[in-house]
Amino acid sequence: MAPELGQYALVLAIIVATVQAIVPQIGAARRDAGWMAIATPAAQAQFLLVLFAFGCLTVSFVTSDFSVANVVANSHSLKPMIYKISGVWGNHEGSLLLWILILTLFGAAVARFGDNLPPTLKARVLSVQAMIGVGFLAFILFTSNPFERIDPAPFEGQGLNPLLQDPALAIHPPFLYLGYVGLSVSFSFAVAALIEGRVDPAWARWVRPWTLAAWMFLTCGISLGSYWAYYELGWGGWWFWDPVENASFMPWLAATALLHSSIVVEKRDALKSWTVLLAILAFSLSLLGTFLVRSGVLNSVHAFATDPARGVFILAFLGAVVGGSLVLYALRAPLLKGGGVFQPVSREGTLVLNNLLLTTACLTVLLGTLYPLFLDAVTGEKVSVGPPYFNATFVPLMTPLVAALAIGPMMAWKRGDLIGILKRLRFVAMAAFVAAVATLWAAFDISLLAVLGMVLVVWLGFGVLWELGERVKLFRVSPRESWRRARGLPRASFGMSLAHLGVALMVLGITASETWQEEIQTIMRPGDTQTVGDYDLTFVGAQTVPGPNYESLSGAFVVTRDGQPVTVLQPEMRTFTSPPMETTEAAIRSNFAGDLYTVLGEPDGEGGYAVRLYYKPLVIWIWLGTLFMVAGGLVSLSDRRHRIGAPARRAAQAPGDAAIAGAGD
Repeated sequence: MAPELGQYALVLAIIVATVQAIVPQIGAARRDAGWMAIATPAAQAQFLLVLFAFGCLTVSFVTSDFSVANVVANSHSLKPMIYKISGVWGNHEGSLLLWILILTLFGAAVARFGDNLPPTLKARVLSVQAMIGVGFLAFILFTSNPFERIDPAPFEGQGLNPLLQDPALAIHPPFLYLGYVGLSVSFSFAVAALIEGRVDPAWARWVRPWTLAAWMFLTCGISLGSYWAYYELGWGGWWFWDPVENASFMPWLAATALLHSSIVVEKRDALKSWTVLLAILAFSLSLLGTFLVRSGVLNSVHAFATDPARGVFILAFLGAVVGGSLVLYALRAPLLKGGGVFQPVSREGTLVLNNLLLTTACLTVLLGTLYPLFLDAVTGEKVSVGPPYFNATFVPLMTPLVAALAIGPMMAWKRGDLIGILKRLRFVAMAAFVAAVATLWAAFDISLLAVLGMVLVVWLGFGVLWELGERVKLFRVSPRESWRRARGLPRASFGMSLAHLGVALMVLGITASETWQEEIQTIMRPGDTQTVGDYDLTFVGAQTVPGPNYESLSGAFVVTRDGQPVTVLQPEMRTFTSPPMETTEAAIRSNFAGDLYTVLGEPDGEGGYAVRLYYKPLVIWIWLGTLFMVAGGLVSLSDRRHRIGAPARRAAQAPGDAAIAGAGD
């Protein structure tokens, strides 16, 4: 019964979404308050209907209803409950329903918290959100029905991909989708603004919190996926430039640029058309990622579907959304001329540089991701674009960006004094120079990139703290006065500092782990000892251990340091039967100084086992850095200015002037 109820709810949801897409848009054009008001209850009803459908699918998985084809293909009666629940979105159909649920959640949130928006803008934003919803609901109903029945029902299911049976993967997709789909709100605001022909500081104030929330969720999702790859796949890396990894990283880069660009619109009434374009591109890249994951054009552990028919549908939808919004942009963007004038050396100038570097980096990732696909489609030739290309193109672009993060917040609006700022940062520059000398002294044979990385860490980290200290006049006034100044600073200032400090910590983790990593690949027999880092690892042996839905070959390494016991690490090789697959479970001793990382491989038939041992200095700081970035976003989002809404618009403007407002500001 639950599948049928869920199916009915989805049918009702697409009807409601169609009404929400059409009626408020017409009402906004006619300035009809009644028609515009339909958007709010429609958005809330659409969310409740999709939530009910998602609940019905969850019930089917939890109760192991094997009359539902989706449950048969992705669940098993012996699977632990947490993976029965996460199995709801651990497949193409269920993950698509989760996508739609989050899309309607954001629409309902705009309806609930958008009371400070002008009625026409709110109606148009919710209308555009509903248009996206219609497309995805049609996709799930006509090509990817999660409630499709199977007759006769089998007694047992095939089980979930063992690689996905992991706590991090249970929460990774929801966070990632909250980021992906959250950018739809920025897109809807951009399209609504283009229809109205108006982008102003008030618009930027409204769109920033939604973009910031999506950026935080996307950061969490990417970070969780990276950490999962680090400890689950057993190759010791945390990022491989996999096409599906890139599919999540590109919207993040565009959203980061959008966040900084919207500040210029809000503060200086400039970069209007560019900011709108970024909002369109950020969500378009999210849709591109959806196409890559679900079209079958990629072979990846992250990919869901291999059905070309689904790929054609979403490619057509992608073309309609991106093409339609870009045509509208081409027609309306000339009306969005900025009024703020600024010098290249200014706060605005550093934000423009930020946008230039981020978007260029995004384009290089896009090129490296799509080039093999185009070449395969045109010539049939198979090529692989891997880490060497991305490292050679991405790192040079990020280096000046990281360096500029210490300077930009100290710049004045409209016209800055670069020489004066560099003089104020002279002690920071001296600390960076000391870091370079210390790095070279510690190891002469390391690469210059490692030296550059450590210089950037000190430059940015100390620069952030120095800038914050100057804001509160630390050591120049009494501690009481500094505390009073700190309490008076906007929370967004602290959030910016936390996020930039997180970037420095992440660069520290990347540089140290890649430069000073130690690796041993060998055959070990019981009683053998290997030294990696400052640790001695003695292999005790391996034994077979039954798991809840798998059988595990579990090894044991006794770890000592200077003869003193430290811990026992127990890496595993797990063998699943439903579906049949072997997975690697690395055993890791992690602390702030570095990770001791052990992997157990196949037996050699002579009493030995293939093992991989790593010592990765400071690698945990990569993910600590992302936590700082997310914390910075949360602090910024709590800023009172986001709670009280946007500045008041000019009351003298006539209704007919809305179409050209901002053109001559």
